Amino acid sequence: MDTSELLEKIAFNVIQGRVEAEDEGFDPGLEGQPGVTELVNEALNQNIDPKKILIESLTESMEIVGEKFEQNEYLIPDMLASAECVGVAMDLLSPHLIKAGVESKGRFIIATVKGDLHDIGKNIVAIMLKGAGYDVVDAGTDVSSDLIIDAVKDNQAHFLGLSALLTTTMRNMKDVIEKLKSEGLRDDVKVLIGGAPTSKDFAAQIGADAHCKDAFEALDVLKSMQSAK
Repeated sequence: MDTSELLEKIAFNVIQGRVEAEDEGFDPGLEGQPGVTELVNEALNQNIDPKKILIESLTESMEIVGEKFEQNEYLIPDMLASAECVGVAMDLLSPHLIKAGVESKGRFIIATVKGDLHDIGKNIVAIMLKGAGYDVVDAGTDVSSDLIIDAVKDNQAHFLGLSALLTTTMRNMKDVIEKLKSEGLRDDVKVLIGGAPTSKDFAAQIGADAHCKDAFEALDVLKSMQSAK
């Protein structure tokens, strides 16, 4: 299999949400054919540039998944399956990307705030950011403001993503931002918020830098923040 065919196959299987050969895809008859794990390993064995795999097979395929999600062709479980493929591929690629000297786009802490246990949206964002070249630290769910601040300090983070799915817990985002201010960290960290009850108005009200309705908007927001530097 030549390079372009292999890269296309990886992308196709990301879109199909097939991590391994035994997985079914959206299209019938794919079970038993190599999935993302097998194909990425094959690409690495062929010494294909890991950055090429990242951009052409992972980033571009997730843009297609994003379009399918926007057009209601894909539901959240479908997007999760594709995001899981990217997560597995990134675990395989990361050591090779580091060795190849591919620089991280920045350290990003992500957490669901105190009192909230929802993590599907957060997990998708974390995987997508890893795939886009960010160094992501997932602090988990139900994370107190103090622990979030500690994670920002310990990792000298450039970005902080806060998630909430309950109106009762989204107020805790403001508490995190106030603590960043009192610790003298606010100017060094861009804060992005997301989750069903949040909005652009709420982000402005609590002093966040951006509101993102999903992982794809988060990537767009970060891209514009990077180009504005």
